[in-house]
Amino acid sequence: MTGAKLTDTVRIVIADDHEVVRAGFAALLDTQPDFSVVGTARDGIAAVQACRELAPNVVLMDIRMPQMDGIEATRRLSGPSDGLASDGPRILILTTFDLDEYVYDALRAGASGFLLKDVTAERLFDAVRVVAAGEALLAPSVTRRLISEFARTRRAPETPPPALDTLTPRETQVLRLVAQGLSNPEIAARLTVTEETVKTHVSRTLTKLGLRDRTQAVVTAYESGLVVPGTLDT
Repeated sequence: MTGAKLTDTVRIVIADDHEVVRAGFAALLDTQPDFSVVGTARDGIAAVQACRELAPNVVLMDIRMPQMDGIEATRRLSGPSDGLASDGPRILILTTFDLDEYVYDALRAGASGFLLKDVTAERLFDAVRVVAAGEALLAPSVTRRLISEFARTRRAPETPPPALDTLTPRETQVLRLVAQGLSNPEIAARLTVTEETVKTHVSRTLTKLGLRDRTQAVVTAYESGLVVPGTLDT
């Protein structure tokens, strides 16, 4: 999915096992003229089925749900098949604690970011629009803090994934900097190139590695051992 255009109506599915939460988010989102809540689900199984039938752009996904949790549902929705058009919707994880270990697992499974359940209305609206457009939701500093915290406890593979070998030296360098939390302007300044050049490198890297977005690039960089938590590229 390349992301919804800003002029398009963003189709949304809300998955949470608490009816009050589903109704509350739906009521908030439906106040926006460019949003349409097309369905809700009380568990992961229902969420996957709703996405097959309703083709949303964005899913608000709780983690702890009966029958199938949000992590497994995210994994299925982010995969290449499972009856979904394109490569599936963008997924925003709903969580109570911003450093919940399950949030990291959800990002590994394919989520594009996370929101606290007590998020303000404006932050919720902004987040949905950002991920629907295919952009990075998490601020670089938040991405770095979250991924570093949990990658620190994960064992890196003995050998990097073969796909990393397809990257040019410059693309590998850009990937390291993205994973360390640098924004495109910061990377451009560090490498003495234009911001547009950085965007091109990031786009090509995502394509070569078969990744959905910048968040997945960060996860891949840490999981592969390309970047070690706590270190900085110079």
